[in-house]
Amino acid sequence: MSDDADVIVVGAGLAGLVATYELTRAGRRVLVVDQENEANLGGQAFWSLGGLFLVDSPEQRRMGIKDSPELALADWLGSAAFDREREDHWPRQWARAYVDFAAGEKRRYLHDLGLRLTPTVGWAERGAGTATGHGNSVPRFHLTWGTGPEVVRVFREPVLDAAARGLVTFRYRHRVDELIVENGAAVGIRGTVLVPSAQPRGVASSREAAGDFELRAQAVVVTSGGIGGNQELVRRNWPVDRVGPAPRSMITGVPAYVDGRMLETAERAGASLVNRDRMWHYTEGVKNWDPVWPDHAIRIIPGPSSLWLDATGRRLPAPLFPGHDTLATLRHIVAGGHDHTWFLLTRAVAEKEFALSGSEQNPDITGKDLKLVLSRVRKGAPGPVQAFLDHGEDFVVRRTLRELVDGMNAIAPDPGLDFARVEREVVARDRGIDNAYTKDLQLMSIRNARAYWPDRITRVAHPHRFLDPAQGPLIAVRLHVLTRKTLGGLETTLDSQVVRPDGTPFAGLYAAGEVAGFGGGGVHGYNALEGTFLGGCIFSGRAAGRALARKVG
Repeated sequence: MSDDADVIVVGAGLAGLVATYELTRAGRRVLVVDQENEANLGGQAFWSLGGLFLVDSPEQRRMGIKDSPELALADWLGSAAFDREREDHWPRQWARAYVDFAAGEKRRYLHDLGLRLTPTVGWAERGAGTATGHGNSVPRFHLTWGTGPEVVRVFREPVLDAAARGLVTFRYRHRVDELIVENGAAVGIRGTVLVPSAQPRGVASSREAAGDFELRAQAVVVTSGGIGGNQELVRRNWPVDRVGPAPRSMITGVPAYVDGRMLETAERAGASLVNRDRMWHYTEGVKNWDPVWPDHAIRIIPGPSSLWLDATGRRLPAPLFPGHDTLATLRHIVAGGHDHTWFLLTRAVAEKEFALSGSEQNPDITGKDLKLVLSRVRKGAPGPVQAFLDHGEDFVVRRTLRELVDGMNAIAPDPGLDFARVEREVVARDRGIDNAYTKDLQLMSIRNARAYWPDRITRVAHPHRFLDPAQGPLIAVRLHVLTRKTLGGLETTLDSQVVRPDGTPFAGLYAAGEVAGFGGGGVHGYNALEGTFLGGCIFSGRAAGRALARKVG
């Protein structure tokens, strides 16, 4: 089987769409191959909240934020903590290039495509509490007006227009099993044609074979995503020496097709796969009461006020507060030997501070419904949050602390919570509320957050005693580890060309997006600053498309 194409793109997610868009702008012919059906065009990006990392943007300046490329690069390098001479060679260069992109052309590039941003800027991943370590020194999380589906749309529409002109051909339900390499160059792909599927977007599909195929072109771009939907592969690559043993149970934050198959396929063909032990999993996952894919999890994106308790009822140590340092929190949880932790909060905190990851959990912003967005500032929890309070199996809502702890023990009897211990933690926390100053670092962080006026108005509850009945009822949320992103991947040059283990370029083979560690085989190093995953797909897909547009045809 053959198609008349200059380039084959393996994976119809965001990075694949961006690479295809750039190739077709130059008049190149592209064959896009994906193991899922047409409903999944856009891949994981469709389900995302649509956050974008930008530096010194007009939105930041309107919020009074003083950001700069120098500060952003210091934050990035402090978070990445690159420490591998060989494997971090290209990631270091990608990091500098990406920060330059985020501080320069990125916003204009996306704006020209029709993408718009909400006016406020979020402060994600606030860090480890030091000026030189992990974390964002200032708010940089720019939320797309339309969330993930809109990010996908601005690339999907021009790609579909190019398809109507004969420049793009799609081959859905084609699973790639082998890269064809001749005379040291990638010249095509072989694989299995899967039986047709009518499953909706994100729903797991059949892997029953209906035949095989072979396709050839001048170059191949791999944009197939990471390993987050394949828990066996997550566990195989888990950084036991750095984080501790993988939790016995985890829930899944990405669709089942995020299976990591192309990483191993490319490695067998001779590609360099680096930093495979670096990964990004969230600690605030809850089971979805209305799931789309198997073990479908939702991440709570919390404000800073919830009291975070371990499975035995002890408060997590400073600075492991909500929204601060994801992987340090993960290490602490794993060291405790239990798979879950707890948020303890009030109704007042939930109403103002709880947001949920995912485009489907934010219908107001996803649907560009300004009236619905404005309803967030009124009293009451947003509709999706209220649905989890009503139906989520991880949520406990009670009037008194005694009743709350009893409810927590009912859904998680192992190891069980001692009421006196939980009460002691809550009472000690409440004592710090009476003064505007305190030795409690979490309360300091809350007041620091409220000094940023968008957070004070829309995101961070006024400090109050949790045991004040007027702020209730009390709420507890059982939190699970949620698998999400692969931070390592195929090693690539700044043109997104794959590198061989000896450091030489792999002729004809390119990679972009999560399969390439969002650039270079691990542009984030050990830690992500958030809003950087979609941007990494865009930047690396753009690099691949533009480089190949110059080389093929």
